[in-house]
Amino acid sequence: MIAPAKLADDAPHLLVVDDDRRIRDLLSRFLASEGYRVTTADTAADARAKLKSLSFDLLVLDVMMPGENGFDFAKSLRTTSDVPILMLTARDAAESRIKGLEMGADDYLSKPFEPRELSLRIASILKRTQPAAPPPPAESVSFGPFIYHLARGELRKGDEVIRLTDREREMLRILAATPGETVSRMALAGNGGSISERAVDVQVNRLRRKIERNPADPLFVQTVRGIGYRLVITT
Repeated sequence: MIAPAKLADDAPHLLVVDDDRRIRDLLSRFLASEGYRVTTADTAADARAKLKSLSFDLLVLDVMMPGENGFDFAKSLRTTSDVPILMLTARDAAESRIKGLEMGADDYLSKPFEPRELSLRIASILKRTQPAAPPPPAESVSFGPFIYHLARGELRKGDEVIRLTDREREMLRILAATPGETVSRMALAGNGGSISERAVDVQVNRLRRKIERNPADPLFVQTVRGIGYRLVITT
């Protein structure tokens, strides 16, 4: 007997759609043991109702079902959803596989199949279709001879620590979080924008005097006319 597994909070959620109760139960237990959250449906109508109230990462969809078959359901679903679909069928003819793919399926597996193969195909589809995790935020940003450590709020030029006021440190942190992108004066004002835009300009000029060779012609903290400033990464 397949032992139940403790599922992670972010475990992918699968919807198994098959009119055969025995197959639904077997797949539900096996896929749960593989680390997936599993919901089952016995008809296309049942699956459609569950899709309205729950979010799924992938559908395991049987083709040969009474009423609306898997092909028709996949075609209908593709008009409103891009959820990945793995189709199951007793048919092994090439035209059936092609039809399933034309209806919007991401993969196709003929019955009978090895459960492990099903699990590997599911993992492959999820890897292809799920968005990549965003890269972790940078710990530091380098511009010219300077390195700014975001977490510590520390600006260094070689071994020298450049002294910054709290406001200069906060503005540099905001600029360094998205280097090269324009940051509005309102965003740089902080505290809900309680500092005036004119005060932001004054504080930026003070920061420039500490890091720019020529504050009147800045290389690093550049003005974006009418909007704000951006931190330019140079070597």
